[in-house]
Amino acid sequence: MAVETAIAADHLHADPALWIARRPDHLLRAEAVRLAAEGPRGRPLWGTVFAVKDNIDVAGLATTAACPAYAFRPEASAPAVARLVEAGALVMGKTNLDQFATGLVGTRSPHGTPRNLFSPAHVPGGSSSGSAVAVGAGIVRFALGTDTAGSGRVPAAFANIVGLKPTRGLIPTAGVVPACRSLDTVSIFAASVDEALAVARIAAGGASCLARAALPPTWRLAVAAVAPLCAPEVARACEAAAAVAPETITIDATALLEIARLLYDGPWVAERTAALREFLARAPVTIHSTTRAILEAGHARTAVDAFAAFHRLAEVRTEVAAMFAGCDALLLPTAPFCPTLAEDAADPFGHNRRLGTFTNFCNLLDLAAFAVPAGFGADGLPVGVMLLGPARSEATLAPIADFLHRRLATTIGATGLPLPPAASPDTLAPGEIALFCLGAHMAGLALNGELRLLGARFLRPARTAPCYRLFDLGDRPGLLRDGAGAAIAGELWALPRDSLGALLSPSASPIGLGAIALDSGPAVGFLVEAAAVASAPEITALGGWRARLAQR
Repeated sequence: MAVETAIAADHLHADPALWIARRPDHLLRAEAVRLAAEGPRGRPLWGTVFAVKDNIDVAGLATTAACPAYAFRPEASAPAVARLVEAGALVMGKTNLDQFATGLVGTRSPHGTPRNLFSPAHVPGGSSSGSAVAVGAGIVRFALGTDTAGSGRVPAAFANIVGLKPTRGLIPTAGVVPACRSLDTVSIFAASVDEALAVARIAAGGASCLARAALPPTWRLAVAAVAPLCAPEVARACEAAAAVAPETITIDATALLEIARLLYDGPWVAERTAALREFLARAPVTIHSTTRAILEAGHARTAVDAFAAFHRLAEVRTEVAAMFAGCDALLLPTAPFCPTLAEDAADPFGHNRRLGTFTNFCNLLDLAAFAVPAGFGADGLPVGVMLLGPARSEATLAPIADFLHRRLATTIGATGLPLPPAASPDTLAPGEIALFCLGAHMAGLALNGELRLLGARFLRPARTAPCYRLFDLGDRPGLLRDGAGAAIAGELWALPRDSLGALLSPSASPIGLGAIALDSGPAVGFLVEAAAVASAPEITALGGWRARLAQR
């Protein structure tokens, strides 16, 4: 029984700083008995035990955000929690965190510091310290955290587990104590990429953009020169991750690092202050000294600072969109190093700031990100890497992140257990259509970035029914239906139905969208008018456009 396993693992781990509120064993067992009596009833998480960061509301448990004086008892659970419970999952308790989710170290709590699973001398990472440790210790199968500056990714790296930072707004933040309200996301900690994605999809109310894609036949990672900013073992892990990619491109990360610094030096510090302004004025002495210093600093930010930062952010967003048109994901370290508790105590601001080097810009630019384990350093500490993509790219990031995870690491957290089997790609989700691609929209070709930015995800290689002819129109293929034709190779992608118009608009006559018969069923794809191929070379015998490109 999952509950008995969770209880036994928690007692064995015996960390008094892990939980802020832990449901008693007898109540957990009683709820497990009730669930067992009900049966699965189609609930995908039936009987699964999970933990919730204590800045997210759970009915029946106080929400404290690690500040006892702030505590209140919510009448209802946050929507994310409620959806997971409706799916059959069972809340074990509320986990410790950096107070008010302000920190990346995991040490800023009056309830103590959860133990780093691999070295008691090092920080566990924060702010979602308890949630990450609970998964990495094998106590719960998954946990909810929050991520505003990397709080759902840095502790995942230090616990040797997966952390998913989803697109802003995909999982509701109602029922979450705000840190920076415009940047906050509910994050997922899990043993594998597939489990994190599946939990996120439920927490997001079944969002079709969280359906899993397949690994494309080719993919490209953007990488940056990060070695000077990292510990040697972290730089080596990033190099190892890049080495398994079919192709990489090198980018200049200067603008990204500039945006990352804005999170602490710019107006978003004032947004943290605004969220807790009344409590800060009423009960300042109840707030952790480091957290209070950060909140008080927000009063010095000006509207001029804000507009200057907003304008620069808009410029960099345009640059980043162009970058993602040319790659499938951006690869970066999750954290540049793991400080010791002594180092953090000696410099609580500097080391915390450095931990956000590669995570801080993600929320400001509204990117999706998976943090995955990437092995261990010579010191025995785990290191991690991130894959980042544009908003709502979780489905296409997932197969690449899972591929890297399985190539670079083999066990879950500190449990020594092997990773669960990889999941199969999801079939068409509600709101998606099957799109057959046979030209520049295919993986690795010139227009594939545009397709991915429209929310498309790769499903599988595909072939038409044997009733088409293929022509070379110079810069693109022309597919013509003809009863005397042959089967033509291409790729099947799932495209959000509301993106179909955007895909069509750049197309010029004589190419247009139409129904295409595949050997496995119908799809939509590009067809050519018969009159346009009268003088074009026929390449049907080659069987597909990639074969034609190979001849050039």
